[in-house]
Amino acid sequence: MFERHTIKVIISCTLIVFISMGMRQSFGLFLQPISAALGTGREVFSLAIALQNLVFGLPLVGMLADRLGSRRIAAAGGLLFSLSFILLAHMSSSAGLYLNLGFLVGMALSGTSYVVVLGAAAKVVPPAKRSTVFGVITAAGSLGMFAMVPGVQWQLNQFGWQTAFLISAFGVVLISVLAIGLPGQTAAAAATVSPTGQRDQSLPQILTRARSHSGYLLLNAGFFVCGFHVAFIATHLPAYLSDKGITGMAGAAALAMIGLFNIFGSYLFGMLGDRFRKKYLLSLLYFLRALVISAFLIIPLSGLSALIFGGVIGFLWLATVPLTSGMIAQIFGSRYLSTLYGIVFFSHQIGSFLGVWLGGRLYDATGSYTAVWFTAVALGLLAAVVHLPISDRPLQPVSQPITDTATT
Repeated sequence: MFERHTIKVIISCTLIVFISMGMRQSFGLFLQPISAALGTGREVFSLAIALQNLVFGLPLVGMLADRLGSRRIAAAGGLLFSLSFILLAHMSSSAGLYLNLGFLVGMALSGTSYVVVLGAAAKVVPPAKRSTVFGVITAAGSLGMFAMVPGVQWQLNQFGWQTAFLISAFGVVLISVLAIGLPGQTAAAAATVSPTGQRDQSLPQILTRARSHSGYLLLNAGFFVCGFHVAFIATHLPAYLSDKGITGMAGAAALAMIGLFNIFGSYLFGMLGDRFRKKYLLSLLYFLRALVISAFLIIPLSGLSALIFGGVIGFLWLATVPLTSGMIAQIFGSRYLSTLYGIVFFSHQIGSFLGVWLGGRLYDATGSYTAVWFTAVALGLLAAVVHLPISDRPLQPVSQPITDTATT
């Protein structure tokens, strides 16, 4: 089906995302123990995660990956990931939390997750199979969440949060080894000439066209909502359940269910994206999210209802990733996908920042998450609408034919 080199890249991308996203989705388990250790309210930890999400989404790393190659970026990200965990284990102040969990982990995630690895995969996977492969890689992040969150919770129960970070530092450094399988600088810069004898558009040309493309702007708006949803739920769901008398392990199990069922959702919607129009699938996803969150708030809360919510919202969790990134590649091509998807992902992370921070801010102010839950429902309905008018046709090339400069 694929050449050996392509398979190696896909496997490397899959394992890198498994580790990086599995660890990222476990951070909500640290909210209560770290807040208690520092003697702060939940807003401090929430702001650190919010800063992490903002740094995580900076499009600079995607641009560097397109220029230097994904291999170097992912390798550096793995080393930074490990270093930040070691520093977190010895952190004793709010400033240390902001620096290490906020800035350093955010930078590490930006080099080891979807923006970089999907851009790497897009350069070797045929367009007809691209959405399906993106779904597989996205599902790996959810498998990491399912596999790693319960293990992190066990470490917290047995050893405390400092030792849990030290143990995790040895796991995330494996990303630097796996990065060897990603395309290097030569592969990233290849194919500057198209089969029709035209040069590829430069990055400034692509960015100019994207800036004036209404569909690209609407994808930014929709992905903002996705970020708000997943960051708020991943960070605050365990604490929300604990406030309602649900045990800590049940909260971890709910997060694990999100990871488990998103394996199926990401793969299914990725596969459907190669067969049906992605914008309609995205609209359906956001509408279903709004319904699921509404039902979760209406139905009496219990350990069972929390697990069911985790499974159902998990099915819709990151299924937006292969569809959104796949539509960007469909419209603009794969050459600068890391850059273009990185910009859209930054919008996602602005939503993440607000979802995480508002969760902590409003909880400390009101003692409740109700207002944020209602906001999540309203945003889901809005996102369902904004995807419908997107123009998803591939852009026509505007580059000039190649001429022999020696004869001109």
